[in-house]
Amino acid sequence: MFHTRYLSWFHAIAVAAGLLLISSGCVRRRMTVRTNPPGATVSVDNQLIGTSPAATSFVYYGTREIRLEKDGYRTETIRRKVKPPWYQLPVLDFVSETLWPGEIRDERIIDVEMVPKAVEPTENVLGRAELLRSQAVGQ
Repeated sequence: MFHTRYLSWFHAIAVAAGLLLISSGCVRRRMTVRTNPPGATVSVDNQLIGTSPAATSFVYYGTREIRLEKDGYRTETIRRKVKPPWYQLPVLDFVSETLWPGEIRDERIIDVEMVPKAVEPTENVLGRAELLRSQAVGQ
């Protein structure tokens, strides 16, 4: 009888551990890049993710290189550090990634104001071209 009681406790603990592993959580990480005006082509770490507003999932925290391109606007390349939240710090990340019941969502939004291209008047460009041409011929 003594042996049977421990065996039933062992089974109960094994079932509880199995349920915990089955229902174990995870952290879903997502980064959304929004631009003003919308419609810019967005690349993160040299990977095209789409047209803004564009979103992508990510696994690791750290510095990301974001490139934005849109006709009539200056091409922007920015570096943004994505810091881990407190529950992703060493030791705590084991709990949040494997033992926490349910899902944890880490949503990051990056807003960028696009700058219009400065269009120089044609006369200025032609004037500089003539000046350079005359300097080259005079040498």
